[in-house]
Amino acid sequence: MSVVKVQSVSKWFPRRDGESLHVLQNIDLDVPEKAIVAIVGASGCGKSTLLNIIAGLVTPDRGCVFLNGVKASAFEDWRSLTYMFQEDRLLPWRTATQNVAFGLEAAGVARPERRERVTETLALVGLSGFADAYPHELSGGMRSRVALARSLVTRPQILLMDEPFSKLDPSIRTQMHDEVLRIKELMGMTIVFVTHDVEEAVVLADKVVVLNPRPGRVRETQEIRLPYPRDPLSPDVAEQARLLRRSL
Repeated sequence: MSVVKVQSVSKWFPRRDGESLHVLQNIDLDVPEKAIVAIVGASGCGKSTLLNIIAGLVTPDRGCVFLNGVKASAFEDWRSLTYMFQEDRLLPWRTATQNVAFGLEAAGVARPERRERVTETLALVGLSGFADAYPHELSGGMRSRVALARSLVTRPQILLMDEPFSKLDPSIRTQMHDEVLRIKELMGMTIVFVTHDVEEAVVLADKVVVLNPRPGRVRETQEIRLPYPRDPLSPDVAEQARLLRRSL
């Protein structure tokens, strides 16, 4: 079953000179239930635009997106989908607890349930001891964990990530990869993420979709059949990354 299905999607953006920039062309993408799919490609190939279309933040000019078999324009259960951005976007005047609770507040979840779910989710990402800390009191890795917790507290079925770990040191990034894989198994999520980092795609994904610019179009799709966990320094990961890099 495809949890996310992108069918013949194309997108143009207007330019100041009155012309249109063709960003995506006839994109087809199938994401099976509980799979992890990476979207890679050179800068400007439309990776983030494609993710935003899946998230319902941008409307395609042609084609359509299906979520759980329902056309996105008719999809109602948007709480089952969450988006982790490249920037952590934490509110500096809110503690870790208050930042994680933000989406639940907006959804009208009652205070006792909010408190319980936030506490559980902070524990899930290993931040129970920092519930009352403000963003400026946290390291970069901790801030990423708070952002991840904020995405997970709604108990999503689909997690979208736009290069969320790109600014972290390699060792911290590896820790976050392990956390994502661990939590994905616990929650049974489907994950679609964008990355420039080929090794990151190989370490995390079951399937990697390579986009060519411009306009962005699918060049090829590679299945990653290595067993988890995947050591980013292992010869198998290095060889798979080498093969993938040849497609870029």
